Amino acid sequence: MNAAIDIASIGMVTAVGLDAPSACAAMRARLDGFQETRFVGSGTDMLVGAPVPLPRNWIGEKRMAHLAAGAICEAFESVPQARGQTALILCLAEKDRPGIAVTDSARLLRNIAEIVEIEPRMRSRVVAHGRPSGHVALDQARRMIVSGEAPYVMIAGVDSYLTAPAIAYYLGENRLLTPDNPNGFIPGEAASAILCTQSQRGGFRLFGLGLSSEPASIYNTKDLPLRGDGMTSAYSMALEETGIEMNRLGYRIADLIGEQYWFKQTALASLRLLRGRHDFQDLWSPSESLGNIGAAVVPLMIGVAFTAARKGYAAGTPVLIEASNDAGACGAAVLAARAA
Repeated sequence: MNAAIDIASIGMVTAVGLDAPSACAAMRARLDGFQETRFVGSGTDMLVGAPVPLPRNWIGEKRMAHLAAGAICEAFESVPQARGQTALILCLAEKDRPGIAVTDSARLLRNIAEIVEIEPRMRSRVVAHGRPSGHVALDQARRMIVSGEAPYVMIAGVDSYLTAPAIAYYLGENRLLTPDNPNGFIPGEAASAILCTQSQRGGFRLFGLGLSSEPASIYNTKDLPLRGDGMTSAYSMALEETGIEMNRLGYRIADLIGEQYWFKQTALASLRLLRGRHDFQDLWSPSESLGNIGAAVVPLMIGVAFTAARKGYAAGTPVLIEASNDAGACGAAVLAARAA
């Protein structure tokens, strides 16, 4: 479906900034929010994570509601006329992921509506695929906008790996970064939001979108070798819809959470598709500052690209944004600023 939508505004609540301008500035400066947590890692060392410094020590679903509400409110600040006529797509962790912070998505939606002061019956959907949830939400958002179902769609992602059950599980799977395991990720948490609307001159536009699945996922029981088929297919779909070859990309932003598997997947997709003469394509990753933030990552990466384009420090144009999860779901999106 080749339907044009624009990103009208953004919002972020992260370990390096409680709003989008401060968070993007911190990530651009290569600052990070890593610190010792209350969790014990390997041996007696305290585990390093990237918690959000909220003014109150909320926990569980209440914490997630306040994180998401903060990002949504910030996105509404720039486009106040969108209040009351916006559909909400909430991106959450996979339902079967161990140690998830949200167990009742309907209750979370009600809590967010109360904090943001929007109608609780506001049209809303939940996409629970973890990191690539934002790509699925983009596909739904453009269908809703083009069909006239809603003039605006808010895509908000919120997630946290900083729960005791999650830490225990990923430590047991040897997947967290510790002094004796360099091939692991740093658990983090964050919320982000992007407000989507009809395409117009001078906007930051979604040009192409691809969704696919990787048979050799990180947990594949058949021990299949990773060829990058899923991400390569997602790239190809997004580029084909955009109408360009990969050598015309300006740069990429990826959810490279720290484990070698994800770097290899991204490298394989690039090697299989990049042909002909091309300029250097930089590769950015918010995980360098925030750790693994799960379902919040795609709206956040889009927000990073949106800010970089507006402030003139983007590493080229267009930008391809990719994400994938442990089950093998892969997503890629191509976006670029349009001339006014």
